[in-house]
Amino acid sequence: LRPTWGLDSQEKNKQILVLGLDGAGKTSVLHSLALNRVQHSVAPTQGFNAVCINTEDSQMEFLEIGGSEPFRAYWEMYLSRGLLLIFVVDSADHNRLPEAKKHLHQLIGTNPILPLVVFANKQDLEAAYRITDIHEALALSEVGNDRKMFLFGTQVTENGSEIPSVMQDAKDLIAHLAADMQ
Repeated sequence: LRPTWGLDSQEKNKQILVLGLDGAGKTSVLHSLALNRVQHSVAPTQGFNAVCINTEDSQMEFLEIGGSEPFRAYWEMYLSRGLLLIFVVDSADHNRLPEAKKHLHQLIGTNPILPLVVFANKQDLEAAYRITDIHEALALSEVGNDRKMFLFGTQVTENGSEIPSVMQDAKDLIAHLAADMQ
């Protein structure tokens, strides 16, 4: 038996959950946040993708869970271990926004205080809904007054380029929220 040096083992396992429907761009967003460079991912996540991101004063552990049907069953199981929820939606996939809304509201319904950060991804696409339309389509005004909720319009454009300032802002905010929840 080794000592955990004062770290409560449950606290040590707290993760920032990255969820959303398949094809929303979760992995690309996550890798771009980790590397501070745009990093596209083409293959869908089959299962789980864990990424540690170091900031100046902390280390954040992200857990992305695949968004296709078979993996959604795991989403709620990991919510209780979440520091905060990052939900990624494809702003240009209008047909799937109602499905994204349904899953998002199911998730946040099980945990009324978990902070929520929504990435309205693929803002660079011509068909992309604007932030206000995404806010409405996901019914974000209904997520509860006790919850911290943030919505960012993101895009992961040119591979290797620096991440847009909005993503840097989001990363800073996520670090703050995670620190507050620990």
